[in-house]
Amino acid sequence: MYHTMQRQPADLRRLLTSEWAQADEAAGIIEASDRVFLAGTGTSYHAALVGEYLIEEFARIPVEVEYASEFRYRNPPIDRNTIVLAITQSGETADTLAALRESKRKGHPTLALCNVVGSSIAREADGGVYLHAGPEIGVASTKAFTNQVTVLTMLALFLGRMRHLSSLQGSRMIRELRSIPDAVRKALACHDTVQRIARRYCHADNFLYLGRQYHYPVALEGALKLKEISYIHAEGYPAAEMKHGPIALVDEHTPSVFLMPRGPIFDKVMSNLEEVKARGGPVIAVACEGDEDVAARADEVIYVPEVPEYLQPLVAVVPLQLLAYHIALLRGCDVDKPRNLAKSVTVE
Repeated sequence: MYHTMQRQPADLRRLLTSEWAQADEAAGIIEASDRVFLAGTGTSYHAALVGEYLIEEFARIPVEVEYASEFRYRNPPIDRNTIVLAITQSGETADTLAALRESKRKGHPTLALCNVVGSSIAREADGGVYLHAGPEIGVASTKAFTNQVTVLTMLALFLGRMRHLSSLQGSRMIRELRSIPDAVRKALACHDTVQRIARRYCHADNFLYLGRQYHYPVALEGALKLKEISYIHAEGYPAAEMKHGPIALVDEHTPSVFLMPRGPIFDKVMSNLEEVKARGGPVIAVACEGDEDVAARADEVIYVPEVPEYLQPLVAVVPLQLLAYHIALLRGCDVDKPRNLAKSVTVE
């Protein structure tokens, strides 16, 4: 798993070298639609949630995100001019494949964001973009998430250019996207800090992961990684929702991981952090390099490079992957083959 995480910058660079034309073509298909459904499971579902923020912000197209397992049974009202995007690492996930087939049966155009060339979902979708993440050694997805989010960012960029983004805005975003492999490489340099934090908290029985807007899906993904490979109960929440129930879980034995790179609602998240500290909860914060305000309030800080807000999930998720990895090692868990899990869930 660690080798897979280390491969993220190289695989992102390969994706950003290979798939601009395919992403542009896929965006053209989406642009003709009035609404987008994103369907996925597990990590792919969390990537889809980031995609919802991206596409709605930059392209102003309504997006709904569905668990693929629910989509095929819920029978939601979908207009004819709606497109369904299936997001999958393996291309063989049974629920996602069934959701794709149900969409096609009802006459909706379909696209796939898939990592495996020639897989069932890649073959059956009307079109799509390959992730170029390469094979993942472990069961828990890491680089698949970062590549999925990157493809969704590319789609949001092209859709935005087709609608209202200026040429200057589009050119700036392309430059920013092309720099993201280096930013992820720098984020991986937090390894030693994360390892030290893992030693401090590896015996905790519960974790909370908290973020807002783009970082809410990252909080969900961080919590999932910890559950998957270390067998610790963890929950991801929008930071403001903490006051509506989860704050009852806060005590000196329950670490809260706050995702708080600089952005428009930084002060709001800082207020949530202070509420946890006031109740005696340990706080681990993921912040931009050199942020002294966070360092003064959190018990532990993991620094990541400062990037534009819409790209922050790609760097913020890295320390969460490393934290789950090191805690799992310290607890004697098999990080590549966690119990009860399969790499590709091909049955319901």
